[in-house]
Parts: sequence; C-alpha cells; structure tokens
Amino acid sequence: MTDSLIKGFKNFKKHYYERDRSTIMSLVKDGQKPKTLVIACSDSRVDPAILFQAKPGEIFAIRNVANLVPEYNPDGGLHGVSSAIEYAVRDLKVENIIILGHAHCGGISALCKTFTEDKNKIETEETKREFIGNWVNIAAKVKNNINLNDKNESLQHIVEKESIKNSIKNLYTFPWVLKSIKDKKLNIFGWWFDLENGEILSYDDKDDKFLNISKKDD
Repeated sequence: MTDSLIKGFKNFKKHYYERDRSTIMSLVKDGQKPKTLVIACSDSRVDPAILFQAKPGEIFAIRNVANLVPEYNPDGGLHGVSSAIEYAVRDLKVENIIILGHAHCGGISALCKTFTEDKNKIETEETKREFIGNWVNIAAKVKNNINLNDKNESLQHIVEKESIKNSIKNLYTFPWVLKSIKDKKLNIFGWWFDLENGEILSYDDKDDKFLNISKKDD
C-alpha cells in the first residue's frame, strides 16, 4: 500500500533535489521564509500544497479536523494549532493567513449532526468519539447565525462557510495577530474550496458574502 508513496517521493526527489538543488540548499542554509500561513483541513482531498501548486518553502501549513482556529487561551495546556499560529506570525513573520475550508468536510458534518440530532439519543461504543466532538465544538456558536430550515443551500455548506468566519473572528483574539493586522503587516483571508466545481470562494466581510475568486484573470 505504501508503494505509491515511495514512488511519489522518488518523483519529488527527481524534480526538486536533482533539478533545483540550489533552492533546496538555500532552504537548508537560510531556513524557511514562507509569506503565507494556510490553516487547512486534514481531509485527504484538500492538500494546500497541491491545490496551490506550491513549492517547498512557500507555504507554512496547519492542518486539523475542519480547519478550525480556537480562541486565544494561553493557559499552559497543549495548544498545537495556537503554537503553530504563534510561530508563523511572531517568528516567520508571515504576511498572509488563509483559513481554507472546503465542501463535504467530515468535521463540519459531525458538527451539523449536533445541531439536528435528538439530544436524548444514546451513543454506543461504535458511534462514540472521544476527541472529535469537543474539537468541532470550537465552531458550535455558528448555530446562532444560521437558519436550520433554510433550503437555499445545504446546511453542510452553510456551516462550512460560517465556521470559516468564526475562525477568522477567533484569530482576532490573538493579541499579536491583531497587532500585526493593525500595523498592516498581516492580511487575513477566508477561502472555501468547492470540491465539485473546482472553484475557490473568498469571504468578503464588507458584503458578508463568499465570492468566486478562481475565475479572476491571471
């Protein structure tokens, strides 16, 4: 089952290490200097490096279930996402942060079920999850912003987009993120990847809409 991965690595080595070794050596000697942090989902269909055809050193990526950003909470706990954001902003000095959500997200699907399922339903050992429920609850407050009976768009897609907006709000709770934004050293974007149509929609906070940016001229 790993043969395809080994073949892929050999292809990567051939194209990057043999054809552009000077770039690789520069990354080794001078370290990474990515301009963009992408906070993406762990979903195997949404790899930011593949989606954006990025080369080594171009993107600093954080991947987790449902591409969530928690609120700022320096309580001494184990905060993997927050520590990676801190490193990207304070040490790497990235200029952009992109929250990259996507259609048909399993984590958001799990969150949607908490909005619609019977609260008295008894969980079994087969259905119970020890970590996912608490994690996706980071975005639970988006329920206050949606109409569960709205049929204009699937609940799944609505919550996926609202969760992106919620993660943007949570980014603003990090004081050094907010300072970098105010100093005009950092830009925040919320993007949603439409899996079926191969399009990227970007959140426009002025009109509170997601607009298609993948059709823009190069």
